[in-house]
Amino acid sequence: MEQAVERVRALPPDMQDELARVLLHLADEQEPVSLTAGERAAIAESKAAAARGEFAGDEEVRAVWASYGL
Repeated sequence: MEQAVERVRALPPDMQDELARVLLHLADEQEPVSLTAGERAAIAESKAAAARGEFAGDEEVRAVWASYGL
């Protein structure tokens, strides 16, 4: 946790705020989320893309967060 906080503190303030909102949202979750087969497949696909070094750019990430109100 401390390593993550250190890394976030090194980011620009607007990104720190976005990550803080995400963390607070996750901390408020009380029950584990059950994933559908499609969601599990999407996660597997994302992990495979990450293993290949394929990552979303900053604008793509912001757009996804904004679509969830974060």
